[in-house]
Amino acid sequence: MRAWQVDGLGEPAAVMRLAEVEQPEPGEGQLLVRTRAAVVNFPDALMVRGHYQVRPPLPFTPGVELCGEVVGGERAGERVIGTPLLPAGAFAEYALMDARGAFAAPPALDDAEAAGLHIAYQTAWFALHRRAALRAGETLLVHAAAGGVGSAAVQLGKAAGATVIAVVGGPEKAVVARKLGADLVIDRQAEDFVGAVKEATGGRGADVVFDPVGGDAYTGSTRCIAFEGRIVVVGFASGTIPSAALNHALVKNYSVLGLHWGLYATKDPAAVHAAHTELTELAAKSVVRPLISERLPLAGAADAVQRVADGTTTGRIAILP
Repeated sequence: MRAWQVDGLGEPAAVMRLAEVEQPEPGEGQLLVRTRAAVVNFPDALMVRGHYQVRPPLPFTPGVELCGEVVGGERAGERVIGTPLLPAGAFAEYALMDARGAFAAPPALDDAEAAGLHIAYQTAWFALHRRAALRAGETLLVHAAAGGVGSAAVQLGKAAGATVIAVVGGPEKAVVARKLGADLVIDRQAEDFVGAVKEATGGRGADVVFDPVGGDAYTGSTRCIAFEGRIVVVGFASGTIPSAALNHALVKNYSVLGLHWGLYATKDPAAVHAAHTELTELAAKSVVRPLISERLPLAGAADAVQRVADGTTTGRIAILP
């Protein structure tokens, strides 16, 4: 089969190569799936660079999220979504999945959209509902709102009845955030988001902050967080991990919450299944729909991962083997 391989760590465009490799063999409790669509995630780039907490042995096939068709066994022909078992990742014609982590693909979504529903939407769901307990009528501030996980947070925030303020980088991304339904869009390249959030909320600030960026995004968020506000730290796409000033959190009476969504698969798998059921229902109602900005053949995967790493994309890029 054809699969992208990483033999050495570095920039995706430089170290990813498309090769002919042996089709993986499923073990006990595993499924072999034919990849119908895979979506590119920022962790793919981090993994290829060797900067992610998960470091599969070399060589490996990257790609942490897919929609596939089960090959063989009792579930043959079933369309499923989820995370493949590395080192046999999603940027290949076939991949392996843990049978317990292969979820039924929502019928309302096509292959590319279904592939994009799992990691980003589960992350946003757990961040907003499990960690921050977002309530209807509250103000939600979403950083990187035109990106994969940010766009999911915008849609789920609106679905929860929140007023959503979206922060993006550039006019093109601002257009995307508005189409997603954000109530207010702030281009951080053109204006200070701290002042804009304070003005929009009458000086009160945001009740919940969804931050997959870190760096200046986190620091600025502490300056426009509301009384009893909650900042959910999802990632550090900026490359800068901020140091939380706990005296500031004490004085302003806000919370800083971490989210490592992957832990729920082992700590509370029932919650992951429950979230999937809820997301499937929201997709059926057209309340949420993953934003697929590009659909590329398998040969385009390395370039796509590089562009996601460089922060030049919007929504999700789907790879269609």
